[in-house]
Order: sequence, then C-alpha cells, then structure tokens
Amino acid sequence: MILSKIKQLILAMNYLTLKIVIFSALKYKRLMKLLKHNYLLLLALLISCNSNTILESGLESVSESIESKYAPDKRVAIYAIDIDSSEDKILLFGETDSKVAYKKLIDSIKSVSVDFVSKVRILPDTAVGNNIYAIARNSVINIRSAPKHAAELGTQGLLGMPLKVLDKKGDFYRVQTPDNYISWVDKGGITTMNQGEFESWNTAEKIIFTKNFGYVYSAKNDTSEIVSDITLGGILKYIDEDRFYYTVAFPDKRTGFVKKEEAQKYSIWLTNNSATQENVAKTALSMTGFPYLWGGTSAKGVDCSGFTKMVYFMNGYIIPRDASQQIHAGKIVDKKLNFSNLQKGDLLFFGKKATDTKKQRVTHVGIWLGNDNQEYIHASGNVHISSMDENNPLYDPFNKNRYLGSRRYLGIKDKMIIDLKK
Repeated sequence: MILSKIKQLILAMNYLTLKIVIFSALKYKRLMKLLKHNYLLLLALLISCNSNTILESGLESVSESIESKYAPDKRVAIYAIDIDSSEDKILLFGETDSKVAYKKLIDSIKSVSVDFVSKVRILPDTAVGNNIYAIARNSVINIRSAPKHAAELGTQGLLGMPLKVLDKKGDFYRVQTPDNYISWVDKGGITTMNQGEFESWNTAEKIIFTKNFGYVYSAKNDTSEIVSDITLGGILKYIDEDRFYYTVAFPDKRTGFVKKEEAQKYSIWLTNNSATQENVAKTALSMTGFPYLWGGTSAKGVDCSGFTKMVYFMNGYIIPRDASQQIHAGKIVDKKLNFSNLQKGDLLFFGKKATDTKKQRVTHVGIWLGNDNQEYIHASGNVHISSMDENNPLYDPFNKNRYLGSRRYLGIKDKMIIDLKK
C-alpha cells in the first residue's frame, strides 16, 4: 500500500522535483528501508523519468545497498564500484572480489533494460594470472594498508602462512589472510603459487615452531650458517628427521634444519593441542614482555588484538584480526560488567561506550586470567598483566573506566572462530 502511493507520487512529478523528493526522503529511515529492499522498483521509476542524472543517482543507491550486504567490512571484502553516465549509457568502473555482489548489480541493471558498459575488475584477474595463492616465505611478513613500504602496517603473517592473492601493483601483492584480512605485501615476503602447487604444499607434512624465537640452520648444528630466523607459530614443510633435527623446506625451495626441541610435527601438535582455559592463560603468559607494535601479530611485536589472535592461534584457533571484529564473535559474558562470571581465556573489550548520537567504539582487548586478583593480560606498551581490583598494585583504572564487556570463545561454535582441527 505504501509503495503503491510512493509510486503514484513519484510518477506524477517532474524530473527536478523527483530528484529532490527521493534523496530528501532517503534521510527518513522507514522510506530508506522500503527503497533499499525494493531497489528494482526504484530503478524502474527512475528509468521511466528518462533522466541520466537521476538514473545514475538511483543506481548508486542500488550499488550502496549491495555493498552494505556483501561487503560491509572493507577489511575483509572488496566492493568499490563507481557509476557514471555517458549519453545514453551507464558506465561501471572499479573492482570487487565478490562475484555474487557483482552479479547482483548487473542483474539489477539488466532487469530494467538499461544499456551499460562495465569495466569492473573481478579479483583476482589477469594481474596475477594463475598464481592466485601464496605462502609466506619469511619469518614474519608485513602486510600493509596500501602497496608501498611507507603505508600503515595493517597486519602480519607468519612463515608458512597460506594466502589468497587478489591483485598486484608494482612489487606489491594484495593478499587475503586465513582470517580474511585483505592488505598488501611486498613480493619479497611471499612465494606465489598456482592451485596445484598450493594444494601440494597444503597436503604435505609440516613442522610448527613452538618457541618464541629461533633459527633455521644450513647444517645440523647451531654454529652453522643461518638460513633464516623463525618465530612462534612459523610453519615449514617436513622433509626428514634424526634424533636432534628436523630437515625442512621453505615454500621457495630453500632447505634447512630446525632443532627438534624447538618444534613439533604439525599434525602431532594439532592433535595434542587442547584449548583449555589453563592452556590459553599459559600461552598468554609465555608472551609477557613482547613489544607493542601497531599491526603486529608476531613475537617481533603485537598490538592488542594481534596478541589475542596469536594466543588463540597457538591453541588451535583462527579468530578475527581486529578488536572491533573480535567483539562480534563468541558468546557474550559479564553483562553486568562486574567481572563476576568471567573465566580464564575470556576476551575483555575496552573503548568508548555508546551514546545517544554515537555508536560504541572498540579500541582495545585483553585476556582474562581468572584469579582472585581480577587480573588480565594485554598488549599496551608491551604485553603485561593488569588488574581490575583497585587494591591490586597492578590496578588499571584507565581501562576499567572504559570496559565494554567480554566474550567467551572456548567451547563456543561460531563461524568467525575457525577450529584448525576441523
């Protein structure tokens, strides 16, 4: 009934009035929702007015609706499509990694018989060819927000990390990590592979490095030349072993030797890995003193969410990259914000609370240690223990005053929490 009245009203108006009414009305939530979920009707109405300017604006609204559904978080999905008009045609430019979202846009345009030309890139494309996968070849790779060395560090990858390759610009590749984070890495940090090579690497036996720091040696003694350093969580291909050393291979075919006391066969490590409250706390405490590094997720430096991510990875789970993503995973605990129901391993979130005009903003995360002293461990300056108890010498009034709540990951089934055993 409401849509029918809207249609009658719009069709009765001239082009200029139509443009003003539609985009003024979109400020009102109810009409916005109606048009957003009935964008084919909106397109049909716009086309009936025979105005390229209005049609272009209407298509942009349709595209924004598709983006909000298929790529709401630009950190883990790409949808950057621009719409222009030229004479009697609509022109599409940009890029996306979602074939589904692109098809939705094209189908919407075709359904109302609009002539268009698309120059949208569906990633990955010919820029990377058949090598649409990669493996990290250095102990730690720096993955940046833009294809240049001066760009902000977005995240890091560990030796042996599998990556999807989406794009290439100069000496940089746009890659997607196992937690779906999308950013740029320089070519020196990775070995690109086609599907066959990637599957061969993935199915091969591996070793995982379980100490904080170490080396891969060129011979079976620790006085030999160093092939590479290696850090906690680094993974290499297993070749052979003797009493003291694993023989390993890098994704770029280099070979070397790792002390057995510092690593395990990946399959055995994963089978024996038990993500209990105690083990999560133990892993977290083993990283005490790690330096803070914005964008860091390795023993060489961690930010707050990079720290929690590393702790859970070493307990067999891949979790979202950023604190603002991690707060949407797992089960809500401590609704009263008094710390009474928390268990070891729960994630505590901090930031700015919601107001009447602003949404909640998550800026920090830590791991509850579950003792009588209300202690938690987090990366701020470095990895260290703080407390919510004002009688504790480690009391942290700053974070207590901006505490937003907690989430439990252990024992919770959630598509955002990937169990490596499965």
